[in-house]
Amino acid sequence: MHLPDSDKLFFFHFSWLELQTVILAPAELEGTSIFTVYEAASQEGWVFLMYRAIDSFPRWRSYFYFITLIFFLAWLVKNVFIAVIIETFAEIRVQFQQMWGSRSSTTSTATTQMFHEDAAGGWQLVAVDVNKPQGRAPACLQKMMRSSVFHMFILSMVAVDVIVAASNYYKGENFKRQYDEFYLAEVAFTVLFDLEALLKIWCLGFTGYISSSLHKFELLLVIGTTLHIYPDLYHSQFTYFQVLRVVRLIKISPALEDFVYKIFGPGKKLGSLVVFTASLLIVMSAISLQMFCFVEELDRFTTFPRAFMSMFQILTQEGWVDVMDQTLNAVGHMWAPVVAIYFILYHLFATLILLSLFVAVILDNLELDEDLKKLKQLKQSEANADTKEKLPLRLRIFEKFPNRPQMVKISKLPSDFTVPKIRESFMKQFIDRQQQDTSCLLRRLPSASSSSCDHSKRSAIEENKYIDQKLRKSVFSIRARNLLEKETAINKILRACTRQRMLSGSFEGQPAKERSILSVQHHIRQERRSLRHGSNSQRISRGKSLETLTQDHSNTVRYRNAQREDSEIKMIQEKKEQAEMKRKVQEEELRENHPYFDKPLFIVGREHRFRNFCRVVVRARFNASKTDPVTGAVKNTKYHQLYDLLGLVTYLDWVMIIVTICSCISMMFESPFRRVMHAPTLQIAEYVFVIFMSIELNLKIMADGLFFTPTAVIRDFGGVMDIFIYLVSLIFLCWMPQNVPAKSGAQLLMVLRCLRPLRIFKLVPQMRKVVRELFSGFKEIFLVSILLLTLMLVFASFGVQLFAGKLAKCNDPHIISREDCHGIFRINVSVSKNLNLKLRPGEKKPGFWVPRVWANPRNFNFDNVGNAMLALFEVLSLKGWVEVRDVIIHRVGPIHGIYIHVFVFLGCMIGLTLFVGVVIANFNENKGTALLTVDQRRWEDLKSRLKIAQPLHLPPRPDNDGFRAKMYDITQHPFFKRTIAVLVLAQSVLLSVKWDAADPVTVPLATMSVVFTFIFVLEVTMKIIAMSPSGFWQSRRNRYDLLVTSLGVIWVILHFALLNAYTYMMGACVIVFRFFSICGKHVTLKMLLLTVVVSMYKSFFIIVGMFLLLLCYAFAGVVLFGTVKYGENINRHANFSSAGKAITVLFRIVTGEDWNKIMHDCMVQPPFCTPDNSTYWKTDCGNYAGALMYFCSFYVIIAYIMLNLLVAIIVENFSLFYSTEEDQLLSYNDLRHFQIIWNMVDDKREGVIPTFRVKFLLRLLRGRLEVDLDKDKLLFKHMCYEMERLHNGGDVTFHDVLSMLSYRSVDIRKSLQLEELLAREQLEYTIEEEVAKQTIRMWLKKCLKRIRAKQQQSCSIIHSLRESQQQELSRFLNPPSIETTQPSEDMNAVNQDNSAQPETSSQQQLLSPTLSDRGGYRQDSADAGKPQRKFGQWRLPSAPKPISHSVSSVNLRFGGRSTMKSVVCKMNPMSDAASCGSEVKKWWTRQLTVESDESGEDLLDI
Repeated sequence: MHLPDSDKLFFFHFSWLELQTVILAPAELEGTSIFTVYEAASQEGWVFLMYRAIDSFPRWRSYFYFITLIFFLAWLVKNVFIAVIIETFAEIRVQFQQMWGSRSSTTSTATTQMFHEDAAGGWQLVAVDVNKPQGRAPACLQKMMRSSVFHMFILSMVAVDVIVAASNYYKGENFKRQYDEFYLAEVAFTVLFDLEALLKIWCLGFTGYISSSLHKFELLLVIGTTLHIYPDLYHSQFTYFQVLRVVRLIKISPALEDFVYKIFGPGKKLGSLVVFTASLLIVMSAISLQMFCFVEELDRFTTFPRAFMSMFQILTQEGWVDVMDQTLNAVGHMWAPVVAIYFILYHLFATLILLSLFVAVILDNLELDEDLKKLKQLKQSEANADTKEKLPLRLRIFEKFPNRPQMVKISKLPSDFTVPKIRESFMKQFIDRQQQDTSCLLRRLPSASSSSCDHSKRSAIEENKYIDQKLRKSVFSIRARNLLEKETAINKILRACTRQRMLSGSFEGQPAKERSILSVQHHIRQERRSLRHGSNSQRISRGKSLETLTQDHSNTVRYRNAQREDSEIKMIQEKKEQAEMKRKVQEEELRENHPYFDKPLFIVGREHRFRNFCRVVVRARFNASKTDPVTGAVKNTKYHQLYDLLGLVTYLDWVMIIVTICSCISMMFESPFRRVMHAPTLQIAEYVFVIFMSIELNLKIMADGLFFTPTAVIRDFGGVMDIFIYLVSLIFLCWMPQNVPAKSGAQLLMVLRCLRPLRIFKLVPQMRKVVRELFSGFKEIFLVSILLLTLMLVFASFGVQLFAGKLAKCNDPHIISREDCHGIFRINVSVSKNLNLKLRPGEKKPGFWVPRVWANPRNFNFDNVGNAMLALFEVLSLKGWVEVRDVIIHRVGPIHGIYIHVFVFLGCMIGLTLFVGVVIANFNENKGTALLTVDQRRWEDLKSRLKIAQPLHLPPRPDNDGFRAKMYDITQHPFFKRTIAVLVLAQSVLLSVKWDAADPVTVPLATMSVVFTFIFVLEVTMKIIAMSPSGFWQSRRNRYDLLVTSLGVIWVILHFALLNAYTYMMGACVIVFRFFSICGKHVTLKMLLLTVVVSMYKSFFIIVGMFLLLLCYAFAGVVLFGTVKYGENINRHANFSSAGKAITVLFRIVTGEDWNKIMHDCMVQPPFCTPDNSTYWKTDCGNYAGALMYFCSFYVIIAYIMLNLLVAIIVENFSLFYSTEEDQLLSYNDLRHFQIIWNMVDDKREGVIPTFRVKFLLRLLRGRLEVDLDKDKLLFKHMCYEMERLHNGGDVTFHDVLSMLSYRSVDIRKSLQLEELLAREQLEYTIEEEVAKQTIRMWLKKCLKRIRAKQQQSCSIIHSLRESQQQELSRFLNPPSIETTQPSEDMNAVNQDNSAQPETSSQQQLLSPTLSDRGGYRQDSADAGKPQRKFGQWRLPSAPKPISHSVSSVNLRFGGRSTMKSVVCKMNPMSDAASCGSEVKKWWTRQLTVESDESGEDLLDI
């Protein structure tokens, strides 16, 4: 793996930037920049570096540098390691499949399953142990023990015991804790559960009882809790057994039980990883102990326990920088770099590889088997079809009311009787049918066209499309049925012939050659279709060998499997169609029988003009796609990306997006000191937002309805949120309170007003998709939260019973007992812990007097379960756990440090990684990739790679061998490219030393950079000469190189003109920009760069959603904590006084940097602050409950869910580029070869080619994409026709041809999902039928052409025979003086007439020579049947040969137009006529036999 190199690449880049921005002190510049960047990338202590930079340099520079550093290194590059480990683990797992076992083994081998009738009368599968021995208890007790009532009673008692244990709290120092009510309750519950265990042993027997792992766990709890109620062991380490009873509550929820078993059931992998982690910690602790135990003034590695705690602290990343810094200061400057590298390598392995392994194991446990995936795909498709069948509940409510259809009265109808009213829908249907018949009649006329039909007729046709299809299916003419039968018979014959040719091995005589994947997949499909349609080769089974019979049996099995798959797919498809049909029928019935259905606010009519106007306004959007009026193909515009963005939402939504953004910008200027109630300029945006949103909602309600309409505004959570935001804004604008007390309803209204940015989620479709991805997997996230809460509850209950009241201490370190903690004492003030002030003799350190107080630590305590769970939640985020550990060890005892280490290990290694794994699994499930098989996953990766692939923008080599050609060869040589890469690295090394204008070293460094710049200018010049300016500009990489080189030239000019600090800064930036160009020169670096870039592109809306949530919390933070007094972490840099500073604080919290300390600063209450009940902006107190909900909810949503979505996206995109050649359906070499061939065919470099050029492109392909024209002519015709059909003969793009090749190169039955498979099979079946029809049509035409040509040839034969006979007769009967060779004048006239007009049509001009000319006959007959071509186009046959004199005489005798039949009938000798006729008949039969044996010519010219 080259990932560490790429990671260092980014680290070097940010280190150079850090050197040039002078973030570190000048004494720390040499060799420490890269370590500082690594520390900041680990999100530990980076914020304090940023604050130091803010104090020294402009604020924007520091913010930009550190925010980009965290985003790229900590959020993108770091998560690439997780993707690498997951992909690698998936590959290694296949090798250890036999050791770890399959995923689907849910029951042990000793158990079996049988049907059991439950209490509701249904049947269910129950695992029963066959070998389980029965106990000696009576049958009634055994039945009671197995009953569900007994189990629910026991679980309810466990729940009561947990509640009682959670109610325990610290009651004071003087309270006697040993025999209180909690102890008595514990004794009662222990006796109850002991009796339960004895009852189960009596009923099942001891052997049968301990055979279950669950019973073993219960027996362990019984023994431990029994020892725990002994007075001397109460409130000891045996308390663990009491609090572990809560684990039994997992049996209450079957979903939670299945989830726990799925994660922890196959414990070999997870257990092995835990053992490996513990072994690694022990080994590294021992090594560190031996390395640093001799170092003076370093107490972290004096003993093995302390070394173990230090290495475990580095593993959790909490305060690992302090451990490294203390060690570096202790070992001295000589060994500091070696020690730093040691700690960084350990941290790199532990945090990036070891933790990623836990994620990989959890994801592997959540993975399903291939068969289960296919089964769940079918079940999911069926479930989707079932859900679409029913209307929403808000529409089904109309079914509760009686039917009242709309009636109309027919007027102007002469009748003597009263005509009753008729349903309006019936009359409308009759009118629509008349319009449909009229439109069909107009469509049948030759002069009618689609452009002549008006809008009303087209809408009528679209509305009655379903009725028209039914009529066409029901009314079928005899001619159409006969034509269908003929086509079916022809298709069967063609498939049988194809199957017979494949089975007979017609290709055996050809030389052995590796077939391309296109050919292999084509023959697989042909074989599958022949099996599906039942080849007649299965009828002949006698006389076959055993191997042939076995092959036929396997073919039969495959045929049955294919039939079963087809039936399942067709059944699901029919079910979906029926569901949609039923839904439409239900909606039409409601629309017909209920006049208020689909009426906005039950007032506006369905087809009212005002409603139609509102619909037009609401649904108007920019038409991004422009189609060709002739071919109907979509045109590729130059600014199609901008057009797609404009057409993303409607015009009305665009207006509201702009208004909402402007309103949010106005809210950014609000603060506790500049409030919207007292600032008229800020109220303008408030009025504008409310007015525009009122207009928007009114238009949408009038167009689509409010609630009881199919497309209502309130049809999902987004509509409810829109109405809620509007009502809150309207109430606040109407009220506009002048005085807002703290913790009042007015302040709550201002907090709810801060939800306004969430409107963007509803207006942008992609943002709604992000919300669905967040909440669709709520079930699994909820189960993980329950597991973590259970873990926290267990350790919180244990902590309350062991540490309640024991963590308090006097603030005077010299006082130990509580009785002595009174009075005042002097506390010294330290500016910095690393700053030692030199005092004069007798001088004291600065300080002040404070009162002594006996109190708990400021941020945590274990006096009750609530405070304990809050402390453990902070520890679970790996923030502040070191302080908890140190306090517990110092005030309770070193042995109790195991408590916090076990909780951190379980919470960090399993809990947090479980969150990551579940979020990734839910993301894959929402995108439809969780249930994909291996082949389907590869297909999705291939499609994503093909979207990224682009044509080569490399112009061809010049034809001549001149100067340009030599330049082209030089610039494209690998040695030249490697030399340029080395020069880029050499120039980047110049930034390893800071460029300071006052430093004399800077001038030589800048001069060397100038030299490098001129070299790069020479490189660009050579490429422009070699490729021409237009060819050079086609490549984006060349454009980037030209931009950087131009900036370098500008810098050189400014550098020699000014020579100041700004020019040096510009030169450093140019070098950094140049450094990024090296990423595209290496395959691995390019792969990683593509992973990061594509992840940024696909995660754009997730990042935007994160920013919108950040903005909402920032606005709320200004209202809640804008005036909180400064504390430990709330200071002049980090506070909520404005929205901008609140955003920076929240971004710090996203990285987890001391978020818990900021929360506790915002919880400050009197007497440590000054309250004010009149207005919230006059007090400096915080809000305890508000801070608790605010910070905990924000940290969970952002850090646990949103950031893990980024991990999921990176994992998904990394698999696109990481897959090996064996896993890829189309390898990198295949894509590269196609790009080269496309570059040859697309000579204009426009990215599109005409359809007829696709044939030449397919012929040029080699390798795995090659199409063998000798073997796969049919595949070639299918591919060409597919391009013509899909694009109507227009231009095709690079991705169109590549997509067609990708579909043809895979087994669609294995790789495609259900809907895509149905569409693709339908398309290929249509292409196959159309190509077969056109082949047969062309074959028949050519046969007729040959028949006509041979008719002319037969006539020529008979004419030759007759001519010879006439010559002999003329010689015999006439005297020798008569010359038969000279024609008369009449004959000449006839010959001239015959020569002036053609003998036959243009297709029948070919004449054959005499019988004596055999070679000429064969040549002409061979050329007459084949059309000639040139450059892929048809060419007519060549002109006929000159007509001989004998043939002219025969034509003269019989008029030159007589057919074969007339010639035979006009022969004089009657005896010769019969013999000649039989001879011609035999010859005709022989020719037909030969023609029937020959195969027809192909449809396309190949």
